[in-house]
Amino acid sequence: MNTQTKTQPPATSPAPFVAAIIGISIAATLFLLWLIYIHPAADAASVKLTFLPALNALFNGLSASALLIGFTFIRARRIAAHRASMLTAFAFSSLFLVSYIVNHALHGESHYPGSGTIKVVYLVILASHVLLSVVALPLVLTTFFFSLSGRIPMHRKIARWTFPIWLYVSVTGVVVYAMLAAARA
Repeated sequence: MNTQTKTQPPATSPAPFVAAIIGISIAATLFLLWLIYIHPAADAASVKLTFLPALNALFNGLSASALLIGFTFIRARRIAAHRASMLTAFAFSSLFLVSYIVNHALHGESHYPGSGTIKVVYLVILASHVLLSVVALPLVLTTFFFSLSGRIPMHRKIARWTFPIWLYVSVTGVVVYAMLAAARA
């Protein structure tokens, strides 16, 4: 009896890839902290590209929308549509990050002009947004790595955490912008 067995290439450990993702995430976070809190604003008068905060909010809103659409697709087991939606959400989040970096390089950090309870609410939302955005970056990259490398069980396991955190960061990005814009109006 002639039986042929299919040989599969040995599975590579995801550990080096996850370590690289964590390293990239730490470097990106440190760069953003430097950019926001140490680097002097190139346009201290804030007259150039003043539309960037609104564009950032738009990209965050579009990312949140793509995430929700992707979630409905995966619940319906429409894998290709889910993948397209997640790649779209990633593209919008990436565009947000580029726009965010340009905005902070030009204008520096923003301060909430209001006071009282509304300022406390704003600061709580902002703090949770910033802290979870630091967590979201490596989660998103790791979730994509597991999906694109065909490690679907690991993808599912981590996506259960990635999705709500990424969605929260995207939605609160819009909320922070709206609160800041309303306080300045």
